[in-house]
Amino acid sequence: MEFPFDVDALFPERITVLDQHLRPPARRPGTTTPARVDLQQQIMTIIDELGKASAKAQNLSAPITSASRMQSNRHVVYILKDSSARPAGKGAIIGFIKVGYKKLFVLDDREAHNELEPLCILDFYIHESVQRHGHGRELFQYMLQKERVEPHQLAIDRPSQKLLKFLNKHYNLETTVPQVNNFVIFEGFFAHQHPPARKLPPKRAEGDIKPYSSSDREFLKVAVEPPWPLNRAPRRATPPAHPPPRSSSLGNSPERGPLRPFVPEQELLRSLRLCPPHPTARLLLAADPGGSPAQRRRTSSLPRSEESRY
Repeated sequence: MEFPFDVDALFPERITVLDQHLRPPARRPGTTTPARVDLQQQIMTIIDELGKASAKAQNLSAPITSASRMQSNRHVVYILKDSSARPAGKGAIIGFIKVGYKKLFVLDDREAHNELEPLCILDFYIHESVQRHGHGRELFQYMLQKERVEPHQLAIDRPSQKLLKFLNKHYNLETTVPQVNNFVIFEGFFAHQHPPARKLPPKRAEGDIKPYSSSDREFLKVAVEPPWPLNRAPRRATPPAHPPPRSSSLGNSPERGPLRPFVPEQELLRSLRLCPPHPTARLLLAADPGGSPAQRRRTSSLPRSEESRY
């Protein structure tokens, strides 16, 4: 890919590494230095054009690589230039590869969920005019050395058929581990993960989910009898043929045990007469002169005709 500015002067090395800041690399001694804003604008133009070319080659509706996306994410882009191609002495860009660490939930060969943050291949493109010349292998190998990873440790975001054939040809990556997202991982991905995988707890079956804590369940096992007369058990109605369904998300709630049969009235009155008065009742009787035992005796000793006066 050619540009109207000097690509060879902008990128002194054959492969240039840029992070989210998109800072121009150090320039060679003795070269003129234009305004820094102009250099960054040139870099942004190159990244935007590479992203468009990659999206077109993969039949994507929109580019997944752009200068604005680079600035808003902690991704790294490796840009490969061709120093031998010097149209008007300005050089050319061969291709690029974009990588970044992402937090993913991936399945292993036993279909267990694993929460990992591997290095991901997010975009990879070599210009059509220079494909099958070893440029892709050169760029990919440089990235592996810089990032210090093995090919089977990578996760690839929506790889094209060309990329899958490339990985199979140069790195013998063929057997994939099926996933439910757009990322592809290969056999051996979990063998040497650094840092180690953080596995999520397995999902509990709906029937095992309890709405109460263990202490609540122990408490509800003991039926608490309400005071009289609330403990008089009503006549039970005939249970419906089809009881209403319970919520499957909460499981079966514990049921109270049957209440004891209510005490006969004569036996209850006898037990109440034998019970000593409550201390509070004694205080109330002492505070009420009309309710004292002496007053009641005086009242009861009057003749019936005298009682009617009061």
